[in-house]
Amino acid sequence: MSLGPWQVLLIAIVVLVLFGRGKIASLMGEVGKGITSFKRGVEEGKQEIEEQAADAAKDVTPEEDKDKA
Repeated sequence: MSLGPWQVLLIAIVVLVLFGRGKIASLMGEVGKGITSFKRGVEEGKQEIEEQAADAAKDVTPEEDKDKA
């Protein structure tokens, strides 16, 4: 069952009447903050993984063994 454009419009009007414009705007602001926070967390996770990979790739050969090579 799909909703037509008139049905979606009717639902939007009912929601607007029930909750009011201020409440809906507040809710959308919170959703936006949540999305921004999620994206920031994903980016920080990527950076942490890259830093760990860079640390793992460091040369850990003892100084005395480096001269033998």
